[in-house]
Amino acid sequence: MSEIKDKSVETFLDELASKQATPGGGSAAAVMGAQAAALTSMVCNLTIGKPKYAAVEAKMQALLAESEALRQTLIGMIKADVDVFDRLMACYGLPKSTDDEKALRTAQIQAVLREATLVPLECAKACAKAIELSRVAAEHGNLGVISDAGVAVMAGYAGLKSAALNVQINAASLKDRPFAEARLAELETLLQAGEQAAEQIYRIVSEKL
Repeated sequence: MSEIKDKSVETFLDELASKQATPGGGSAAAVMGAQAAALTSMVCNLTIGKPKYAAVEAKMQALLAESEALRQTLIGMIKADVDVFDRLMACYGLPKSTDDEKALRTAQIQAVLREATLVPLECAKACAKAIELSRVAAEHGNLGVISDAGVAVMAGYAGLKSAALNVQINAASLKDRPFAEARLAELETLLQAGEQAAEQIYRIVSEKL
């Protein structure tokens, strides 16, 4: 079976729309973040080598390296979300006829729930990074494709907000409340900073149109 990243967009969307539990919203959030990084790379590629933008050549080269590395990270998160969700569903299917079986099932569910909270949190962090990278593209990129920097920031912000929902739904089921609350607090910081940054960057782009 081929990995999600190797499938066509149409196939991925067909699977997203199907009755299958995976891929789902978590994978979609990672795709949004990967699109943000890819669009930032596009702005870089259409700025680098242009005499008009020679003064920011080194800056855009560095940004391109960062955005491409981030894109690969987010592509990996598409599969990571599917994997952890499938393992969680497998845990819910464990036998629960005896007290020992119930205890083992609960312990395994809780262990995987921790991972299922951390995976989208890492995606949220990556999407927050995508937002910040789009700022550099918006500030210094080729004006002919500056609108793409705007799409990048909105894709990153959508990914951030979407990943947050997956953190929240899994954290709600955790019995380890100190762990859950710490992750939610970390998430809230990301959301607040991300919202502010997205508004600023979108405005930067709009004013250059």
